[in-house]
Amino acid sequence: MSPPRPKEPAVPRVAEPPLPDHAVAALRAIIESRRSVRRFTDETIPEDVVQDCLDLALLAPNSSNLQMWEFHRVHDPAVREALVTACFGQNAASTAAEMIGIVGRTATWQRHCREILDQWPGGPAPKVAEAYYKKAAPFVYNQGPLGLFGPFKRALMALVGLFRPVPRWPLSRPQMREWAAKSCALAAENLMLALRAHGYDSCPMEGFDNRRAERLLKLPRDAFLVMFVAAGRGAEDGIYQDRFRLPRDRFLIDV
Repeated sequence: MSPPRPKEPAVPRVAEPPLPDHAVAALRAIIESRRSVRRFTDETIPEDVVQDCLDLALLAPNSSNLQMWEFHRVHDPAVREALVTACFGQNAASTAAEMIGIVGRTATWQRHCREILDQWPGGPAPKVAEAYYKKAAPFVYNQGPLGLFGPFKRALMALVGLFRPVPRWPLSRPQMREWAAKSCALAAENLMLALRAHGYDSCPMEGFDNRRAERLLKLPRDAFLVMFVAAGRGAEDGIYQDRFRLPRDRFLIDV
């Protein structure tokens, strides 16, 4: 009787280098000094700083590394002016040195599945990763023409879920938008913290006419605008009030 075949080794673990002793203090200073700034000075942000902040935004955690985001940096003066109107004339939009649209995509996951396997570091990809991106991900994220796969998958997961844990989401096109928006929000936070680390300020904006704004950005059908991040050097009157939060006990729950 032949011995059992050993299991394929798991994906190799990568150990990041240890952080310096002052890392927590530095992070705390960045987080505590990040404010939603509503007015900016006329100072521009150096191009290398903007690019570095965008690179750090791209390092945000995201679902299955499918990177369902885009960062639309608005340069055209006419588009900027129209976006200020679409943002209801908010001071953050009209005075910012940079306006960056954080855009979610619900249809790029198929191409990204293929590219992740093709570009796997040190390739080829482990079999567990190949199975995930070729089989599991398409089953979970493919909603079919007109979203017709959703009801079938919902019924199937309800049945199988009687016996074991199953993925019950996303099962519709609206849920795909929610799926993408979660990762986009994580990237937006990375972007704002990176700006603050460079000494600049930002304001996340979700107050806008999304139809007008998305038309101005010429987004494809599967794309949607999660938020704008307005950025620049904060003006002296850019912060409208002292920071405060409701009692922490309301939000911290032990299970």
